[in-house]
Amino acid sequence: MRHQPVRPVLVVIAHGSRDPRHAATVHALVRRVRARRPGLRVETGFLDFNIPSVQGVLESLAAEGVRDVVALPLLLTRAFHAKADIPAVLREAPSRLRIRQAEVLGPAPLLTAALERRLYEAGLTPADKASTGVVLASAGSTDPEAIAVIADIAREWRHTGWCAVRPAFASASLPRTEDAVRELRALGCERVAVAPYVLAPGFLPDRIARGAADADVLADVLGPAPEVARLLLERYDEARVPMLSAVGA
Repeated sequence: MRHQPVRPVLVVIAHGSRDPRHAATVHALVRRVRARRPGLRVETGFLDFNIPSVQGVLESLAAEGVRDVVALPLLLTRAFHAKADIPAVLREAPSRLRIRQAEVLGPAPLLTAALERRLYEAGLTPADKASTGVVLASAGSTDPEAIAVIADIAREWRHTGWCAVRPAFASASLPRTEDAVRELRALGCERVAVAPYVLAPGFLPDRIARGAADADVLADVLGPAPEVARLLLERYDEARVPMLSAVGA
């Protein structure tokens, strides 16, 4: 009987925050991921502010004898953290670990579905789409690639039937959420909704919420939406296939 290789451990890498809601939301999402795939070991590590640290998680796994790890950035765009911070941390991991860094979550149709779920939970219905303008409000970045991705998502989302969709940013880039709300009002949209394109509460999501003061609807953060949990597992599977091939699975 052929021995089946042990599945790589999934290590979810979150940014971390002084705001306790951030870690609580990350842990809620990870619980949903575990529930979707019983038997898969899922650990959580934080880059800053919260424990356990990514380095601490990796050292503990190595001490247990774990060999294969998929490190999954809990990020929506390929900005600085995905390109620099996380690879740097992974390079410092114990040498016995074989680590493959999974792709960031976005862009993905499942994230758009999660955004719409949050808007409908906030009171909209599919029948409201044609008369509603949406602000796609992200944290913001100094990385031009990340900013371009948000703009692309807004353009594509507009084609699904919304009156209009405008990107906005809580930091580093313009326009701000309140500016995009005013623009959609000026366009003549019957109502304006703000959809935070962020995973967990914190300083910048709070800024988005303040900028949504004159909107009609403010959706919740993506958090542990089922679509997000499903996407994490898709990214894990994409990363683990080459690992299994490498060991002859």
